[in-house]
Amino acid sequence: MQSEFTGKWRSLSLLMIAEVAGMGLWFMSAAILPDLTREFDISETRQAALSSAVQIGFVFGALTSALLGLADRIDPRRFFAFCAITAALFNASLLVVEPGGAVSIFARFATGALLAGVYPVGMKIAVGWGQKDRGFLVGTLVGALTLGSAAPHFLALLGGADWRWSLIVASIASALGGVLCLFAGLGPFHAKAPRMKIKAIFTAWTNRKIRYAYAGYLGHMWELYAMWAWIGVALTLSFAAHLPESEAISLSRLIAFLTIAAGGVASVFAGIVADRVGKANIAILAMAVSGTAAIASALTFGGPVWLTIFCVLVWGAAILPDSAQFSALVADYSPPDQAGSLMSFQTALGFALTFFTVQLTPLGADLIGWPGMFALMAIGPALGIVGMVRLKRIS
Repeated sequence: MQSEFTGKWRSLSLLMIAEVAGMGLWFMSAAILPDLTREFDISETRQAALSSAVQIGFVFGALTSALLGLADRIDPRRFFAFCAITAALFNASLLVVEPGGAVSIFARFATGALLAGVYPVGMKIAVGWGQKDRGFLVGTLVGALTLGSAAPHFLALLGGADWRWSLIVASIASALGGVLCLFAGLGPFHAKAPRMKIKAIFTAWTNRKIRYAYAGYLGHMWELYAMWAWIGVALTLSFAAHLPESEAISLSRLIAFLTIAAGGVASVFAGIVADRVGKANIAILAMAVSGTAAIASALTFGGPVWLTIFCVLVWGAAILPDSAQFSALVADYSPPDQAGSLMSFQTALGFALTFFTVQLTPLGADLIGWPGMFALMAIGPALGIVGMVRLKRIS
């Protein structure tokens, strides 16, 4: 028993470190965008494409993985390692291609496609280690993912105007993370599909509980990545009303990192509580706070810096904990040998939605301003709450 307990937490620790390292590639282009635009002439459309290419690439990768059942048929540790290492190579290619050019946008697309072998595959490994503590396991995994997603902003802060340094560090970290995952074990609840079952994804529609969990997840994703991708840019404009441009950029990078990281910390604690009070209940609470904080951030935009920071940090802490619970609910309601495919399909649908929200958010901000866009983001959690209430009625 002691050996099994030690093996579980050793494996999960390695997995979490690998997840942080791999997901550090996600927001790399957004984090270094201010430095890129000072050095290169990149149109607003191509600036948005550098971020949204990751989203659409992830959708392509996740759909391919779900349809072919890759997460359920291949050793997930090897799948994770291959994707993290190859994604690191594509990320590093930005050092030698024209920033904002077609090749760099393709490199971001390829990075996103490969990260579909990091995020949902990491969840597949995590849920194999438990059933009664699954909310905590997935919450911790999502916390690691979030810390990795926040890392580019921190690297950009440390690297200053040297965006190449940030790219190199993130690429090396992802490759090392892929190697680390190879040393993680697979839990006693891990199940492997004997063959490809494309029809497995139809369980997402025929199983009402999974369908409502997907609905809640889509409401959550309406808000999440639009906020994560552009919060640094938005805060720079908000802080610039009171601070010099250089100070506004530095402070916005720090707060963007803390905002995203706050959600990761909150996900771990929410996961612990969710296993006791119910995953759907935690998701509803998180979305209620998140939507309220989005409105508050809109109202304080351009106002006192400390007040905007407070509202955004609350928003960041509340915007993520529900994500882990939606995935844990899907794992709970899925046949064990379909869990990886159904979680991959879930993330594919969610990130397909974020392709549009990430791409349209800066364009919408030009029309109605960042406060208006923050308010529109609150629509997602409101609809997600409806999905979770319906799930609770049939559970």
